[in-house]
Amino acid sequence: MAIVEFDMSGAAAFVGKDAVESLKQEIAEASVKLKEKTGEGNDFLGWYDLPLCGDEEYKRVLAAAEKIRSDSEVLVVVGIGGSYLGARAVIEALTDPFANANALSGKGGTAVIFAGNSISPVYLKSVLDLVKDRDFSVNVISKSGTTTEPAVTFRFFKELLEKKYGREGAAKRIYATTDKARGALKKMADAEGYETFVIPDDVGGRFSVLTPVGLLPIAVAGIDTDALVEGAKTAFGEYESIDNDCYAYAASRTALLRSGKKVELLVNYEPGLHYMTEWWKQLYGESEGKDGKGLFPAGCDFTTDLHSMGQYIQDGVRLMFETAIEVREPAADLIIEPDEDNYDGLNYLAGRGMDYVNKQAAKGTAMAHIDGGVPNLKISIERLDAKSIGGLIYFFERACAISGYMLGVNPFNQPGVEAYKKNMFRLLGKPV
Repeated sequence: MAIVEFDMSGAAAFVGKDAVESLKQEIAEASVKLKEKTGEGNDFLGWYDLPLCGDEEYKRVLAAAEKIRSDSEVLVVVGIGGSYLGARAVIEALTDPFANANALSGKGGTAVIFAGNSISPVYLKSVLDLVKDRDFSVNVISKSGTTTEPAVTFRFFKELLEKKYGREGAAKRIYATTDKARGALKKMADAEGYETFVIPDDVGGRFSVLTPVGLLPIAVAGIDTDALVEGAKTAFGEYESIDNDCYAYAASRTALLRSGKKVELLVNYEPGLHYMTEWWKQLYGESEGKDGKGLFPAGCDFTTDLHSMGQYIQDGVRLMFETAIEVREPAADLIIEPDEDNYDGLNYLAGRGMDYVNKQAAKGTAMAHIDGGVPNLKISIERLDAKSIGGLIYFFERACAISGYMLGVNPFNQPGVEAYKKNMFRLLGKPV
């Protein structure tokens, strides 16, 4: 059984196997570009075989995580985009949804809080108020150190740490994940004596979750990072031939795009996967959305969003297809007990597990949406554990690179991201 399995049968009525099979040559060409590093953006392919790499930096990450867990009630992760989405996706998928609340109430562990991903003073003040009377550390993540959102946020936390612990004490609680040699954050870290970790030159932010960018906060959250990396290694090995589920996913979404679909809706039936969707949206949005091309990546949490977006998905403009993530074995289950009065009429479910109900809801939803003209793809993992999530991360990264090359774009740049910054800097009066 593959670590991540893919099923396109729910799209067969819209794009047959022949349409996907016809893309094999394009898949092969894209695969060669990745392996031989001959395609556009080939200087950002460090993630491709990163799961096979192990070094002293990884050991330092684990040591730092252990120190933070021993001396801090809270770790504040300051970063935006790929500097936080991957870590948050993994942490929310693999920890108790109330882990932070438990940690903050003294029940064990270190709370991992994210900041620097907006410019909201309301949110920032709330985080500052949360940590001011607690022992805390900061992991600031930025290649340049000048990205507005994390840079402004870090100023406030640096000031608070220095007031609380003194300049030297603060330096022992600040961990900078940044460029290995240059940039404002690297310069500050060297001057102040912060422990630093490297964002590899050849790994873009949205592909960086399996580098120190993601691994330090993930380890602080108590997640088995060895298993996470092992899952990615397993996926790497499974995708060395052309015929694999990862490339079948890339081919299927490409065929659906060429058939006229404009939106890919990633859906899940586990609330813990919400931020996996957010990470996936950045991965595919920044990688494919250029030159007037690409599917629009959107997401829904089912069954919750069936009560808000379900009507449009079922009966709205036929511009989308769904890719559902299935978790075969739940981390926990609850049995529905019979009730003597049966006011809610649910005794027909007595003796059934909640997971059974959830999975029937998933099947029923897929059937309804297919009947309504929405093709359905399905990606399955065995369970929500570190190894499976590591495999899923690598599955999406590899498929993204392949489908990007098939689309005819450079999957590893993001030229459009700079447009809003230019206007914002002009309006703020930033010196040229």
